[in-house]
Amino acid sequence: MEPLAPRRAGSEQEEGFRVPPRRVADLGMLPHLPQSHNGLFLSWTGQENLSSWIPENIKKKECLYFVESSKLSDAGKVVCECGYTREQHVEEATKPHIFQGKEWDPKKHVQEMPTDAFGDIVFTGLGQKVGKYVRVSQDTPSSVIYHLMTQHWGLDVPNLLISVTGGAKNFNMKLRLKSIFRRGLVKVAQTTGAWIITGGSHTGVMKQVGEAVRDFSLSSSYKEGEVITIGVATWGTIHNREGLVHPMGGFPAEYVLDEEGQGNLTCLDSNHSHFILVDDGTHGQYGVEIPLRTKLEKFISEQTKERGGVAIKIPIVCVVLEGGPGTLHTIYNAITNGTPCVIVEGSGRVADVIAQVASLPVSEITICLIQQKLSLFFQEMFETFTESRIVEWTKKIQDIVRKRQLLTIFREGKDGQQDVDVAILQALLKASRSQDHFGHENWDHQLKLAVAWNRVDIARSEIFTDQWQWKPSDLHPTMTAALISNKPEFVKLFLENGVRLKEFVTWDTLLYLGQLCWSPACSPCALGFLAAGSGTSHLRLAGRVFRQPWVLMPVGLGGTWAVCCPQVQGVSLRSLYKRSSGHVTFTMDPVRDLLIWAIVQNRRELAGIIWAQSQDCIAAALACSKILKELSKEEEDTDSSEEMLALADEFEHRAIGVFTECYRKDEERAQKLLIRVSEAWGKTTCLQLALEAKDMKFVSHGGIQAFLTKVWWGQLCVDNGLWRVILCMLAFPLLFTGLVSFREKRLQALGGPARARAFFNAPVVIFHLNILSYFAFLCLLAYVLMVDFQPAPSWCECLIYLWLFSLVCEETRQLFYDPDDCGLRKMASLYFSDFWNKLDVAAILLFIVGLTCRLIPSTLYPGRIILSLAFIMFCLRLMHIFTVSKTLGPKIIIVKRMMKDVFFFLFLLAVWVVSFGVAKQAILIHNESRVDWIFRGVVYHSYLTIFGQIPAYIDGVNFNMDQCSPNGTDPYKPKCPESDAAGQAPAFPEWLTVLLLCLYLLFTNILLLNLLIAMFNYTFQQVQEHTDQIWKFQRHDLIEEYHGRPPAPPPFILLSHLQLLVKRVVLKIPAKRHKQLKNKLEKNEEAALLSWEMYLKENYLQNWQCQLQQQPEQRIQDISSKYGGPGARGATAIHRDQRAISPGQAQAPHITRTLAALGVLGQVDAMVELLDMDRVKRSSSVEQRLASLEEQVAQTTRALQWIVTTLKDSGFGSEADVPTLAPQKATDEPDAELGSRRQAEEAGDGYHVNARHLLYPNSPVTRFPVPNEKVPWKVEFAIYDPPFYTAERKDTALVDPVGDLEGLPPLSRISFNTLDGPRDRRSFHGAYAVRAGLPLNPMGRTGLCGRGSLSCFGPNHALHPVVTRWRRNQDGTICRKSIKKMLEVLVVKRPLPELWALPGVSWKLKQILRRESWPAVEDLLQQGVEVYKGYVDDPRNTDNAWIETVAISVHFQDHNDVELKRLNSYLHARDPGVSIRWQVVDRRIPLYSPLSRTSRPLLQRPAALFGAHY
Repeated sequence: MEPLAPRRAGSEQEEGFRVPPRRVADLGMLPHLPQSHNGLFLSWTGQENLSSWIPENIKKKECLYFVESSKLSDAGKVVCECGYTREQHVEEATKPHIFQGKEWDPKKHVQEMPTDAFGDIVFTGLGQKVGKYVRVSQDTPSSVIYHLMTQHWGLDVPNLLISVTGGAKNFNMKLRLKSIFRRGLVKVAQTTGAWIITGGSHTGVMKQVGEAVRDFSLSSSYKEGEVITIGVATWGTIHNREGLVHPMGGFPAEYVLDEEGQGNLTCLDSNHSHFILVDDGTHGQYGVEIPLRTKLEKFISEQTKERGGVAIKIPIVCVVLEGGPGTLHTIYNAITNGTPCVIVEGSGRVADVIAQVASLPVSEITICLIQQKLSLFFQEMFETFTESRIVEWTKKIQDIVRKRQLLTIFREGKDGQQDVDVAILQALLKASRSQDHFGHENWDHQLKLAVAWNRVDIARSEIFTDQWQWKPSDLHPTMTAALISNKPEFVKLFLENGVRLKEFVTWDTLLYLGQLCWSPACSPCALGFLAAGSGTSHLRLAGRVFRQPWVLMPVGLGGTWAVCCPQVQGVSLRSLYKRSSGHVTFTMDPVRDLLIWAIVQNRRELAGIIWAQSQDCIAAALACSKILKELSKEEEDTDSSEEMLALADEFEHRAIGVFTECYRKDEERAQKLLIRVSEAWGKTTCLQLALEAKDMKFVSHGGIQAFLTKVWWGQLCVDNGLWRVILCMLAFPLLFTGLVSFREKRLQALGGPARARAFFNAPVVIFHLNILSYFAFLCLLAYVLMVDFQPAPSWCECLIYLWLFSLVCEETRQLFYDPDDCGLRKMASLYFSDFWNKLDVAAILLFIVGLTCRLIPSTLYPGRIILSLAFIMFCLRLMHIFTVSKTLGPKIIIVKRMMKDVFFFLFLLAVWVVSFGVAKQAILIHNESRVDWIFRGVVYHSYLTIFGQIPAYIDGVNFNMDQCSPNGTDPYKPKCPESDAAGQAPAFPEWLTVLLLCLYLLFTNILLLNLLIAMFNYTFQQVQEHTDQIWKFQRHDLIEEYHGRPPAPPPFILLSHLQLLVKRVVLKIPAKRHKQLKNKLEKNEEAALLSWEMYLKENYLQNWQCQLQQQPEQRIQDISSKYGGPGARGATAIHRDQRAISPGQAQAPHITRTLAALGVLGQVDAMVELLDMDRVKRSSSVEQRLASLEEQVAQTTRALQWIVTTLKDSGFGSEADVPTLAPQKATDEPDAELGSRRQAEEAGDGYHVNARHLLYPNSPVTRFPVPNEKVPWKVEFAIYDPPFYTAERKDTALVDPVGDLEGLPPLSRISFNTLDGPRDRRSFHGAYAVRAGLPLNPMGRTGLCGRGSLSCFGPNHALHPVVTRWRRNQDGTICRKSIKKMLEVLVVKRPLPELWALPGVSWKLKQILRRESWPAVEDLLQQGVEVYKGYVDDPRNTDNAWIETVAISVHFQDHNDVELKRLNSYLHARDPGVSIRWQVVDRRIPLYSPLSRTSRPLLQRPAALFGAHY
């Protein structure tokens, strides 16, 4: 970061980011972190815990020794060497001290104390946003700070760490570039769950980041996507920091942002969410925070975040805007340590210098060019650049540009780039390709990153390309992670790329997913259903039970719900899939199980995607609707319940859509789908599922109603007039005259019993026969009750009893009729769930009670009364009979709904009736003791008053003592009201009773009755809209009842009951449901039907997608999300709410409201960007197509070249006949990494690179910068002044003397360019020069003199074994690629840095194997073939000492080779701290960089030697 003042030490610097990974759990943290990101005030308990934890674990620094400084403060006061005044020191620091007379030393005179500044921070006058802050010592461990952030501040572990660096002073950017940067930075942070780390001050690049977060906060309507922005600043440079000091914590502490009075200090930026204020005990010293920030970023990047079974190390990226020398140092350190950097071109200074030269070959980046760029972009401070500084800049920029895989230049509107967020994520993916991953592991790692970031657009454009062919099994672990973390777009992407759910879903997979039901991620509704139990869990739908591995859901037919998910031990997904790879699919329908899991988890989009993959899609949609509706009943949260109901409605619409497509195509097959028995869903049918779920829209579909009509008419034609049917019922012989027609022609032709059986078995005929029978029963019962009720029952009354007995038998048959084997309890529950069945049972029981009383002479009259009441209930049963009528049925439904309103109204009415009646009775009557007359006075008379029967005596006008009983002794007269002593005039206050009566009538007659009318009107309108649907839905119950009813009406139905009794009890014949309502198909027929259904489901989904894309909301969302306007989130939300709107429904007003909601009418810049980028997009598309075509031509050329060479080697043709092929382009390697390596090996950059790295390994020594052009000794380099370094080693007898510049005589005894005793000092590259008694590196300058950490001056010889074998399949056959066989090479992992390398040069094979194993390996090396001899570009090389190697190829031809088996046994018995592996030989293998210039020939030559793929 650029210095703010001359005192600032420098800028942000970053050390190594690549260390052994540590998991979050290793820190002793809780497994589930708090989910809150916001700055809300902590609860009292949280504040108390924080106030005790922070002082115990986090310290500050205080100066304990006041030493007067020669400099004065800005106010002219005397200050200490630490920068603070005497008053700002602790009392002990100003007293006579043990350090008296000594110079001030920060290591001795600054001491740590418990911190006194932490808590919540509020910026005065800048809104109510609350942040977090803490003052920490510069020596605070990073683990403690990380624990504070994740545990006490409640931050989620990030998926990405973005370190923003650049200019610390305010700088100007183009408005368009500023907008793009802000939008992209916030977008990548918000979508990936990243942390942004900056300097935290209100200036420079930190201010730009803060304003970006501010703009996002203003445009977002919800807090879920809050961006975490962490400012790491120096405590001693913060203006107005006194307000932050609160020893017990500030909750909140108020901070005043005062830029005008800050002087040389800085203010905190109000738009950051968290602040870490680093204290070293000094005041006004900038750069104090840099070491701690570097360590903290490094520590965070070492953590491993595991979610959904996929663990990734938290990636880090450095984003650079503008900047000065300090920023260049930050970029250099980041690149050196493998951190990718994104440079924003156009932001100024260092960023523009690097961007200008980034596309050039390293050989063209010269000192002169850098000098020109500095003069252009650093005009104000160019005069301060010395020659040595320009050389240093050139060297650093060369090293930065050389690692192109870590460097990304964001150019506005160029190279197809549009957004900074895409550039950042592309940079991370590009960098990951060059790191510790090979082949599939490389792509798998990139995919894990994309899933963690939830950026499916990056996965589509960068990962799922032609460069790598994904196997479906490779995507299974990330598929599971996407399911668990609820990332439906990735699930869809994986399905598009070959993942099949039937192969993906195994027993172990469902057990693993089942753990979610026990985690906080599970919906509260699902947690409410948890039930423990033993044995296998099961799911009940439509009364049928089927196995489930992880849920227990008794569903349907009035059943209760439960969800049971077994808790299994957490294992990594890799091990899970390796363990279960051989498992056979365990369940009948794995897609069903996964769909139920998504539904229970209330994951809307996932459920939709999985449903689209299901085979029995109509039944699946209806089952999901049923499940969601039952779950919504148990859900306590209203919003969640509404979401579930909305999702249930959506699944119902899906079922309707698919069925509509089927019905349009083939009515008969569509109706087969309705009654087909679905084994996957509990042996139920689609029609049964729809009825249980109360999916009225589905049942009221025209196709389903046509089917029900067909069932209703049985084998009769549906176009028969009802009068014809009734006429044939009354005049039976007319049936044989052809008055009615049948659907089957054979019945039309036949006569006699067949036609009669078909006619009388039709439900419509059975229904009307039962109506006639029921009317006859009611007429006969009325006749008996009114005319023929004798003490001894007459024959008419006996006939009624027989009739009733047949009704009882029929109700019993309905109760025990169980064709689906649901059980007696389930059938009883189902039977009594119907209101009309309850009414039937009540009427029969009441009739039986009346009959019992009637048969007892003493209770004959009460028996007749009870039978009269039973007659009323039997008459009410007629309402159910007439529900089949299209005219009366809807009206009966409305009456039923209004009855509910009447009960609510009666409750309100009872309040007024009772209150008025009690008051009236108490005022008028004194001490009435007769209960019946009290009831009459309080309730009965008050109720009749509503209808106009006002008591005559209430106003005293018609007062008459003859109409009442003075003492209440007459049982037939009410007690007289209060009267005078003479008993002639009323004594009660007439005015009060009249007033109460008026108020009573006002509220009851006007208010309550009109309320009742309004309720009826509302109910009528509400029901009237859906009356048709409700009637069609309830019509099924009547049709099903009479479809399974015996044809004979009561009382003749007793004959049918007798026949059933013989069948069930005597003959033991089970009940069977008629195939017309439930049909089990043969397997072949069922498979063909389901395939036809799936085909039409795809048509439905395509049509639905087309309609969705044509909606204006979708187009607005696409534009907003693409160009990131403030309305992007609003567009997404509105689009989600309007998905169900059809294209033709009130579009214009809806579009206007949408545009107004999004602010699109004012966002002209987004549309301008769309037009500006159109040309760039078209050109980019053409370039991509040309590049693809060029690559295909290059591959064809290589193939032809191989064919020609093979034919020539085989003796076909002559040399002259060989056709001339176009030279193969050097750009045939698609990887950016390969392009960077190719650039590094061009002619002008052919010098050693690692040997010139500025930081010498394992030492504090810094090399003198040597740019490329100054490497050769013959090139003059006047200012070249390298330091001298020779490491001290314990084995002094085996190494050369130290030989510093002042003590060279010991080196004079060394003989260079010859055998010097047992040591060979000859170089493979010929004689080397010796200057001033020291040998010179034959490859040129390195920036360091001396021996370094090597053993001897001059060449240090090493052995480099290249151990290879053939790569084989599981069956033992050799793998091939492009016809050629594939090799594998033995590689090892270096401890520091953690990179893979060939054993030998930097790590001897002898260090890998045990001592007893080495002789056998030595024998193998002696039999090997030399493939390379020469110089090794090693970071330990110096001007006077370097490494040269001999590479020996050891190849095992046979996988059963004894020596290979012995070697493998040696490797298995190695030191467990050493990592080894067999890796396929390929040009894309990223090996440790010191060998990069050597490894390619080391691998390429053995591959060519054995004719293998490379």
